[in-house]
Amino acid sequence: MAEKTAKTEKSTLGIVGLISAVIGFWALGIVLGPVAVVLGWLAMGRGWRGSKPITAVGAVLLGALDTVVSVLYAMQ
Repeated sequence: MAEKTAKTEKSTLGIVGLISAVIGFWALGIVLGPVAVVLGWLAMGRGWRGSKPITAVGAVLLGALDTVVSVLYAMQ
């Protein structure tokens, strides 16, 4: 039972991180980008080894891209 709950929590973190990253492209990217990276990282189990859910990896990658684009836009 506890194993199923842990997987559900990680899945939820990945989905919330991915949604944060996508919304961050249009609004508050400087805030939502790092949030997406952190949530994705937590959903991945704080490591890069082994198989990872696509939502968690997507949250980390899109959140990082979102953060970089927001910083570059703010520097103009």
